[in-house]
Amino acid sequence: MRLLFAMLFGAGCLSAQAAHTQTRLVLAAEVARPGETIFAGIHLHMDKGWHTYWRNSGGSGMPTTIDWKLPQGVSAGAIQWSVPEKLPDKELTTYIYENDVVLLVPLTIAPDVHAGPLQLEAAVGWLECQVQCIKGDANVRTSLEIGTATKPSKDTGLIAAWQKKLPKTGDTRAARAFWETGAKGDLRPLILEWNADGAIAEADFFPDSDEKFEVQPIAERLAGGAGKIRLRAQVKKLEGDWPKAVSGLLIEQSGLEQSAYDVKLPIGGSGLLGPAIANAGTASAGASSAPSLWKMFLYAFIGGLILNVMPCVLPVIALKILGFVSEAKNELSRVRKLGLIYTAGVLSSFLVLALLVLGLQAAGKGAGWGFQFGNPYFLIAMTTLVTLIALNLFGVFEITLGSGALTAATNLASKHGAAGAFFNGLLATVLATSCSAPFLGAAIGFAFALSKPVITILILLTVGVGLASPYLVLSWQPAWLRVLPKPGRWMERFKVAMGFPMIAAAAWLCSLVSVPYGDRAWWMVMFLVFVAVAAWVYGEFVQRGTRRRGFAVFVSLLLLAIGYTYALDSKLDWREPIKETAGRTEPSKVAPKGLAWQPWSAEAVAEARAAGRPVVVDFTAKWCPTCNAIIKPSFENADVQKKLKQLNAVALVADYTRFPDSITAELKRFQRAAVPLVLVYPRNSNDPPMVYDLVRPGTILEALGRAVQ
Repeated sequence: MRLLFAMLFGAGCLSAQAAHTQTRLVLAAEVARPGETIFAGIHLHMDKGWHTYWRNSGGSGMPTTIDWKLPQGVSAGAIQWSVPEKLPDKELTTYIYENDVVLLVPLTIAPDVHAGPLQLEAAVGWLECQVQCIKGDANVRTSLEIGTATKPSKDTGLIAAWQKKLPKTGDTRAARAFWETGAKGDLRPLILEWNADGAIAEADFFPDSDEKFEVQPIAERLAGGAGKIRLRAQVKKLEGDWPKAVSGLLIEQSGLEQSAYDVKLPIGGSGLLGPAIANAGTASAGASSAPSLWKMFLYAFIGGLILNVMPCVLPVIALKILGFVSEAKNELSRVRKLGLIYTAGVLSSFLVLALLVLGLQAAGKGAGWGFQFGNPYFLIAMTTLVTLIALNLFGVFEITLGSGALTAATNLASKHGAAGAFFNGLLATVLATSCSAPFLGAAIGFAFALSKPVITILILLTVGVGLASPYLVLSWQPAWLRVLPKPGRWMERFKVAMGFPMIAAAAWLCSLVSVPYGDRAWWMVMFLVFVAVAAWVYGEFVQRGTRRRGFAVFVSLLLLAIGYTYALDSKLDWREPIKETAGRTEPSKVAPKGLAWQPWSAEAVAEARAAGRPVVVDFTAKWCPTCNAIIKPSFENADVQKKLKQLNAVALVADYTRFPDSITAELKRFQRAAVPLVLVYPRNSNDPPMVYDLVRPGTILEALGRAVQ
């Protein structure tokens, strides 16, 4: 239709004069520094009753074009279009600008540009219409001084005003698109759904243009859930296959206030599962189909299996090795029984985890993978427990099952019977939830986001099956167990050696106590010293001693009482963790070193993308071993940092250590419930981010290369 329109008016307008639109080139600064990005604007002023066109002109017309002629060292980004007006007609609907419009373009100045004046020039072409249409063109130019300090121009206010008229990023709307039904000829109904703030009187979708399909301009408002907007739009296929993604502006109108959100959405298949989920560990710039349920269960199993080699679970693996050595020569039925009991311990803890998540969601609170690590009281209890387990493995003391709950748990962890197998399953799950593995992020995010409790429980139980499966399989393969050495004195040495991974886990947990308690966390270390001395006195003079056992018990209890009263209660003040300060602007301490990382926010992403800069977001947490052992060193790689600086990329860190709601919502938007997660936003603000669960230096360099193509 648009091509036919252009052919009809083309011959008659070639020599016409565009006398109804005045054009000029404006800059946000008259002096700029090397390496800086400033905004230029093509200001079009139309006579009353005349209009020009948006990036998708609609059923007729043509968008304005800008052909830049810039000096060496200055490069122009893509045009940033303000929100247009919709001009409906009986036959043709168009998207237009009336009176005035400023088309914004980021200009990036290379770091090596020499000081002095630069001439900037552009050839602008447009179509201006009233009843008839006239094609217009003009050459516009201005000068920019390169100096040591930025100086605003007289048009800074004008450009700032039009920046406010740009559409917002659609990242905050959790938008999705999916086919409602199959096609009828060349038409197929598409459902667009997104979150809205408050009551919205009117909603619409302004689509981008595409040569292979056309989104019809009339969208039908459907009933949506609470806080959601749902539209039905008809898509007409012009050639090729049905589109895999759709882009444009989501429009919300309440009275005189209008909001627009720029989105590019993958189109999911019909049904309730909605948008596609990126394959774990790979980049996603928009998937093409809805996630299949069987694939999510497969991801859950593989993710649970991989957790066995993650650093958070290594201490429990050490205990399981010790257990298999101890039980290898026993009856096969007993070994199999212990394997089943260990699996039951894992599955029981995953069931409890699933029920806790569902309970928190029902209470209106967000819940992420490993959410318990955000609880300061959990950290204190777990640090103490794991320290006691390590001391028990070192042989400092032995505890009988008649002792208190906390000390009994330490004995259970080092025993190899049914109780020990079950407790090791529980302990493995608790420690495993601080890690995220490839495939696991997508599966857990899917489970947490899906409003189907049964599916959520089943997916988490599948993760548990994956975590327990190596030990379950090994316990049912007697031939594999026979290769293990015979029990002997070496087992005592091996048991002591296994205490070192456990004490490492205790040290890691203790380091996390500094998050809710700050510098006071040093007193947690002192409390553990009291606990260790009390355990030694108990083991040496009560269990292995022959005289004055009662006095030794008194000394042990006294040491625990002093440690609790003085170190834990008085100095650490464990009941009063530090409250988070709202609106903190300092870069997080979890950020990789070597770059000027800034705190993540949706506004920070939108601002950087509006300036035409690529953006990297690192979702991380202090309690996440994968984040700190793999992701952080990847960003600290010299080649990666050189590339980020060369591209003038914006580096943002999203600190999930204390589970802020805004980051929980952002993870959920990408169908994730865990960190790590890395997003790489391309320079073109219309392109969706590339999504990664795990990255290495080569992965980041490849993504950055794609981001500037």
